Amino acid sequence: MPYFYIDYWYIVLVVPALILAFLANLNVNATFAKYSKVASGGMTGAESARRVLAANGVSGVRIERVSGNLTDHFDPRTNTIRLSEQVYDAQTVAAVGVAAHEAGHAVQYAQSYAPMKLRAAIIPVTNIGSQLAVPLVLLGLLLGSSLLADIGILAFSLSTLFQLVTLPVEFNASRRAVQTLESSCVGGEAVSGSKSVLRAAAMTYVAALAVSLASLLRLVFIVKGRNRD
Repeated sequence: MPYFYIDYWYIVLVVPALILAFLANLNVNATFAKYSKVASGGMTGAESARRVLAANGVSGVRIERVSGNLTDHFDPRTNTIRLSEQVYDAQTVAAVGVAAHEAGHAVQYAQSYAPMKLRAAIIPVTNIGSQLAVPLVLLGLLLGSSLLADIGILAFSLSTLFQLVTLPVEFNASRRAVQTLESSCVGGEAVSGSKSVLRAAAMTYVAALAVSLASLLRLVFIVKGRNRD
C-alpha cells in the first residue's frame, strides 16, 4: 500500500498566511488602480518626493525614473529614489502617495533611523540564512541530527526577523509622507487617498511577516514532532 504524507502544518499554518498575502496584493493593486484615476491637483510623483525631502531638510538625493509596475524604491547604496513610469510624471493621488513614501525612506536614511540601519545590517546574514535554512532542516531530519535541524530553524528565523524589522521601517516612512502632505497645502482628497494607498501597501508587509512566521512555526513543529518520534 503506497505511503502518503500530508503536511498538516503547511495546511493549517502556511496556507492561511498565503491567502492573506494574496488578498493583500490584490488589495494594493486595486487601491493603486483606483487612486491612479484621481487627480492630485497638478502635483506629480516626483514633485511629491521633492517636497518630502525639502520639508525634512534632506538634500543630495537623486530622483530617477525606472521601468516596471510598482517598482518604486529607495536605494540607500546610491542615495537614489527610483519611481516607476506610472508614478514619476503622473499627477495622481496614487503617484503622490507612493513617491512620498519612498522619499520617507530617504529621510530615514539621512537621519540614521535605527530600524532602517538594523534592517540594512542584517540583510547579508538574512540572505545566507534563507538559502541554507530548509536544506539544513531536511538534512538534519534525514540524518537524525537535531543540531543541524535547529541550526536550520535558527537560520530561517533570520528571515522572520527581517520581516519584523521591516514593519516599523515601512510604517514610519508612510507616517513621514502623510505628515508632509498634510502640511504642504495638498488637497484633502489627495491626503486621504494617499493614506488609503499606503495602508494597502502596509498590509502586504504584514502579510509577508505572517507567511514567514507561519513557515517558521511549521519547521519548528515538524522538527520537534520528529524528535518526539
